[in-house]
Amino acid sequence: MRMRRKKHRDERFENCSELFIDDILQYKNDLRAVFEDDKPLHLEIGCGKGKFVCEMAQLHPDVNFLAFEKNLDVAILAGEKVLNAGLKNVKFYCGDANVLNEFETESRADIIYLNFSDPWKKSKQKKRRLTHENFLSMYGKLLKKGGAVYFKTDNQKLFEFSLNSFADFGLRLHNITLDLHNSGFEGNVMTEYETRFSEMGQPIYRCEVYFD
Repeated sequence: MRMRRKKHRDERFENCSELFIDDILQYKNDLRAVFEDDKPLHLEIGCGKGKFVCEMAQLHPDVNFLAFEKNLDVAILAGEKVLNAGLKNVKFYCGDANVLNEFETESRADIIYLNFSDPWKKSKQKKRRLTHENFLSMYGKLLKKGGAVYFKTDNQKLFEFSLNSFADFGLRLHNITLDLHNSGFEGNVMTEYETRFSEMGQPIYRCEVYFD
């Protein structure tokens, strides 16, 4: 379902516009330059309403977080969360993450988070899945050596596809779980979707993939 245009969207965006990057390509040679320090950089692709990135930034003030979300109405909700929390280590880009294909970064990200990405269920749509080999090639350019993608989904078929995609790409997998909330894994921060799905008893699938 498409989200309705938010009431007073322009005013609300203006209030948190300092958190948004207009021209992300100005940083294509140095992604860390988005922030004015040398802290580790983590990316979230598809941040939704921002619960995850906001809580992560609160828990890890020594890390900078750059979140991507292509729906402006949703991104504004995320921006407002960060603004209200007074966080200085989060920035947003509202646009398609495919723009990252144009990056040749010298100082790279440490972790990329893929949380509950669109499964693009039809076989002919598989190239749109954020765990397809085309995106893995992009992540390889963005991550430092030894960097990782942390992947969570409620969709079993997407998880199976992704595990095969990671293996075919020669990546090292770690902390694979088919039921995250009953696995004993510590330190999990939930997204809005995850909260809803887990309350319904839906198992959450998770793994970490390392670009050695």
